[in-house]
Amino acid sequence: MSAAPPTLDETFRALADPTRRAVVRALGRGPASVSELARPFEMALPSFLQHLRVLEASGLVITAKTGRVRTCTLRTEPLAAAEDWLEAQRSLWTKRLDQLDAFVLQLKDPEETP
Repeated sequence: MSAAPPTLDETFRALADPTRRAVVRALGRGPASVSELARPFEMALPSFLQHLRVLEASGLVITAKTGRVRTCTLRTEPLAAAEDWLEAQRSLWTKRLDQLDAFVLQLKDPEETP
């Protein structure tokens, strides 16, 4: 039985935290060990691991253990799904604002029709 694909809610929930966004940004440069990722943050390792668990649960990060080193890799599919959703929203609102702009211009000068 395969796990259900992550939802947009899980992706946005994971990205809502600045620490997790920083981890995603760091992994955008390539895979990194947990210790490398945790180094810039002033928090205990167990607290940092909670952030990693959220990123894993959202599908944004996968980890693999080789010996004693756990390496994290960014999965871009959830980010692409979020980007698609955001682009659809941007397109919708751009169209609505263009319609509003045309309407306001028509009210301003009823002789002109766009």
